[in-house]
Amino acid sequence: MENKRFALLIDADNISAKYIGDILEELSTYGITTYKRIYGDWTSTQATKWKEKLLENSVIPVQQFSNTVGKNATDSTLIIDAMDILYTGNVEGFCIVSSDSDFTRLASRLRESGMEVIGMGEEKTPRSFRVACTRFVNLENLGNQDENSEGSDKQDNTISREVVYNAITNIITENENKGKSVELASVGNRLVNMYPDFDVRNYGYSLLSRFLEDAGMFQLQKKHSVITISLKDNEQSKEEICEYIKTVITASGKKGIGFSELSNLVHGKYSSFNVKDYGYSQFSKFVQSLDGIETFDDGGNRKRARKL
Repeated sequence: MENKRFALLIDADNISAKYIGDILEELSTYGITTYKRIYGDWTSTQATKWKEKLLENSVIPVQQFSNTVGKNATDSTLIIDAMDILYTGNVEGFCIVSSDSDFTRLASRLRESGMEVIGMGEEKTPRSFRVACTRFVNLENLGNQDENSEGSDKQDNTISREVVYNAITNIITENENKGKSVELASVGNRLVNMYPDFDVRNYGYSLLSRFLEDAGMFQLQKKHSVITISLKDNEQSKEEICEYIKTVITASGKKGIGFSELSNLVHGKYSSFNVKDYGYSQFSKFVQSLDGIETFDDGGNRKRARKL
């Protein structure tokens, strides 16, 4: 299969020049870059750092004077060029590099025309632009990756682990094998389709398999070159959760621990935990079913649990 051809369009007003090498390297994993253009006011002193990078990376600068204070003419020029390139039929995809939400509609319009749209921007990029793309990449994730940082989450724009884990659980349970193993590659593709800015690098990992292994909820198996993923045995998980609850309650001493606090701790440790999976409608009833645990009222109509 031939590589897709991409048009790379960079908004110099919102992106640092230090990322140019990483941008080109990342885009090369998706296909061939046939157009390389960057938009900005090259008479401005702010563009000095970019000027040093353009020639060595064969990026064509497009001049756009800032004629009106407070208005970003660069956005309009980039959008017009993108539509011109679209109608030439010479590319199968676009890479829009900006941390500005003004390109949200452009990304949506290009996708409507059957284009693959790779968005790249800094962590501050609004979610509206992120989800409008086929895939979005945080520029902070590119370049040198510190293997020792695995397990550390990025900033607030990152999709929470709980959302990701729940999505994977649903993918596995809803697949045609009815809860049996599913190929890891298929799971990864589904996640990107659901969340265009999903990237294991957001959580400090370089591999999806490693990210899921550390979750403690999934079983990964490799046969030949294919990795499959399945849910861990429910009985084993239930036993592990019950032991954790007992440990927390025991550590709380005679005063015990409130159900609300206990529930938060359990869900924090086991993000996919759902009492209905174990035949209970309420968390309190699930805890009351455990041996050696006593529940009582603290006098303020709040239920607590302690060891007998």
